[in-house]
Amino acid sequence: MILLTGANGQVGWEIARRGPGLGVRAFGHGELDITDGDHVRDAVARMRPSVVVNAAAYTAVDKAESERDLAFAVNEAGPRNLAQVCADKNIPLIHISTDYVFDGAKIGPYVENDPVAPLGVYGASKLAGERAVTQSGAPAIILRTAWVYGTHGNNFVKTMLRLGAEREVLRVVDDQRGCPTAAADIADTVLALAASLSTGPVAPSLLGIFHCVGGAETTWFGFARGIFEAANLAKTPRLEPIATSDYPTPARRPANSVLDCSRLAAVHGMTMPSWPKSLREMLAETLPSQKAH
Repeated sequence: MILLTGANGQVGWEIARRGPGLGVRAFGHGELDITDGDHVRDAVARMRPSVVVNAAAYTAVDKAESERDLAFAVNEAGPRNLAQVCADKNIPLIHISTDYVFDGAKIGPYVENDPVAPLGVYGASKLAGERAVTQSGAPAIILRTAWVYGTHGNNFVKTMLRLGAEREVLRVVDDQRGCPTAAADIADTVLALAASLSTGPVAPSLLGIFHCVGGAETTWFGFARGIFEAANLAKTPRLEPIATSDYPTPARRPANSVLDCSRLAAVHGMTMPSWPKSLREMLAETLPSQKAH
């Protein structure tokens, strides 16, 4: 049985909806508060899972700048509570992290052992969570992902479609690069990893940090253009590329969020689909009255 936290988030929801036939027991924040160590211990003792998947996170990047304590409670203390129980009971843990642990200054894709240097509170809290998991001694896989979108929850794709229906012109940042990643593809990867981890003793070589993002890189502007091309809507806004400096936000974003996923492929034999393909599949479900081409 797989114990899943964060069932109401984008990735957690995708895992949960695949879960009934795979033995997934999904918990949202109201059912399992990972910041409560006693609650976590009781739940694991009661469920006796073969694998724990932590998809719970505080993800409000800008709001985190003014809600530091809450961000660290969910993104550091929560993973620490789960990891400590998993370490005590030798239960494999899959924990989802982010590209925001990097500052984006590198030229070229980031690999797992590149120096980390988060730019804001959200990234710092997620990095602290990674370190808590690593230091716990639990048999753990940490998946760093980025630019997540899906049919459930709020994300860039839905925002673009909503604003595109309201406005004639959309100005979109064109100097931040990354790899759009479908929540559905992350869910499939997590469940495949969980299946392999639950078969018996886990070799240390299978554990550690892995990058897990959609194939192909682009900018937010390029992603927006791809969204409207794939959605094939009757009304499409005019897109204008802008610089990050033209769209100030409370939290700084990495200019380069491109992650190299070759370790995931080499160790686990898993490759992520390209984002245009996964985007078309997401839009086919999200826009049933539209033909995504």
